[in-house]
Amino acid sequence: MRVTVIDYKAGNLTSVLKALRHLGAEPVVTDSDLSLIESAERIVLPGVGHFAATERLDATGMTGSIREAVKRGVPFLGICVGMQWLLGGSEEAPDQPGLGYFTGTCERFPEKVEKVPHVGWNRILPVVQPPSRLMAGVKQTDGGEYAYFTHSYYVPFNAVQVHPSDIPEPENVAASVTRYVINFASAVEHKNVFGVQFHPEKSGETGLKILRNFLEWTC
Repeated sequence: MRVTVIDYKAGNLTSVLKALRHLGAEPVVTDSDLSLIESAERIVLPGVGHFAATERLDATGMTGSIREAVKRGVPFLGICVGMQWLLGGSEEAPDQPGLGYFTGTCERFPEKVEKVPHVGWNRILPVVQPPSRLMAGVKQTDGGEYAYFTHSYYVPFNAVQVHPSDIPEPENVAASVTRYVINFASAVEHKNVFGVQFHPEKSGETGLKILRNFLEWTC
């Protein structure tokens, strides 16, 4: 399976590409070639650093191509800032819009007892209803399983929603929850769109399990 990996020049893709190859995928990287998005079987957007760097996606036309691919039903996975980009925007860069697939805005962790940024291993607990396809096989008992995080901004658990035309009420799309200072959405999903705040490529067997679920998911 060919996976188109988006490079917007804000991070090292090596670990993501290595994990995808380990699972049998054939990743191809693009930083501007829209034809690779238009022909994609799967799309992965790894992200680190400042939300403002996603402006490159707009400047190269990749935002529009990704939006059209999502409409066609191509499975999409955003990682870290790549997940945050699925929302309307982030407090980190108020003038830079996200894709807007989900409602809500990313917020900064409040400065309390815990240090900001949130860096290191923490538990991800799948949301039971509706059952998550991305989190299939991840324990729902004993507090869930551990994944590796590094971020200062988060997706509010109760705020992120999608409102497609075929349902009467907004639908919460959190697939897993994590607590650091407060509860936040550590994964989201709706139809063919998925996002994880943690780094599955750095999260051992749990991360590989989640990436495998993404690669094997079919409509």
